[in-house]
Amino acid sequence: MSDRHKTTPLERAKSVYPDIVCNGDAIEQERELPSDLANRLKELGMFRLLVPKSLGGEEMDFPEYLEVVRLISHADGSTGWCLNQGAVFATHAGRAQRRLAEEVWGDPSGVVGNGPPSGASYTMTDSGYLLTGRWSFSSGCRHANWLAAAAGGTNHEPALLHFVPKPELDLLDVWQVNGLRGTGSFSFEAKDHFVPNDRSMRLDTPPVEDGPLYVVPQGLLFACGFGCVALGVARSAIDCVIELSKSKRAQFARDTLSEDPVVQSKIGQAQAIVEGARALLDETVHDVWKNVGQARQISVDDRIRLRLVGTHAIRQSANAVDIVYNLSGSTSIFANQAIQRKFQDAHVITQQVQGRESHYQTVGAHLLGIKPKGGIY
Repeated sequence: MSDRHKTTPLERAKSVYPDIVCNGDAIEQERELPSDLANRLKELGMFRLLVPKSLGGEEMDFPEYLEVVRLISHADGSTGWCLNQGAVFATHAGRAQRRLAEEVWGDPSGVVGNGPPSGASYTMTDSGYLLTGRWSFSSGCRHANWLAAAAGGTNHEPALLHFVPKPELDLLDVWQVNGLRGTGSFSFEAKDHFVPNDRSMRLDTPPVEDGPLYVVPQGLLFACGFGCVALGVARSAIDCVIELSKSKRAQFARDTLSEDPVVQSKIGQAQAIVEGARALLDETVHDVWKNVGQARQISVDDRIRLRLVGTHAIRQSANAVDIVYNLSGSTSIFANQAIQRKFQDAHVITQQVQGRESHYQTVGAHLLGIKPKGGIY
């Protein structure tokens, strides 16, 4: 029996935590998860935590899954991001036709990279589709086996998701960034690339699995997961500045930062911000998970609640990181300092679609009895 079947996902996450921390510099410099680390995460089944049990996956309860994401993200934001990206995207296995699900996610090492389309289209043929377009922000694509390309949804054509073995397409190195560098979020493109019928699925396909995990819209699973990535990064930032403050003295100061009343107050504020956002997210997710488990459907109210807590966790985490970053003085500006990496990671997360401030407007409109005009919920 493998280690994966002897231990819980959280125990496995704890076991690999030191390896992630030790690889921090390599993750940052190489702009990807080192192959040994990526393979270790695959062996531990970390990308399969939300894959149906019928395919050999974990099919975890979502609240417990989020604990794993927070822990991995505390070790490294890019690794936590890749974990959530791969694991949540794999919930498509609960909707895909069986043959496709088995080909992609039946493989214990199967990981899919994907990204939003740009100028993407497909042309039908007798046996499949000719796919053309470009897809960006494909987090984790460098350790993935497959690339998933969404296209269509206009001109009365259904939106389809096409699965292509990664070697068949070219990755484009456009990931020259200062935060979440290790996600290796390259782009990829195709021009009249043939995809057979049995490697394509409609995006509006209802679940074929019975579990509550496949009832919650995937975008909201992403939102809460990335909210937990942000919370893990923020918690780590606070921890590293607490440690720094024990020895660092501001210029011309006699006492360490830890003895400064202002620093003490700010640390307390940052702690309250992160713990408050975490508590709201945890309570809401547990409540919604219970509702979905009973009803086997998700209400608009519960969709809105998940949208709120995911966004709020991301925005508040960045606020907390700003507080402790500003306490660190000139130490914080150097690339080899942990707080610099946490600062950059936290602010890249706010720029992703799940962290948009406009989601607050979506929530507010709903609470005021107005159907939101925009937003994703």
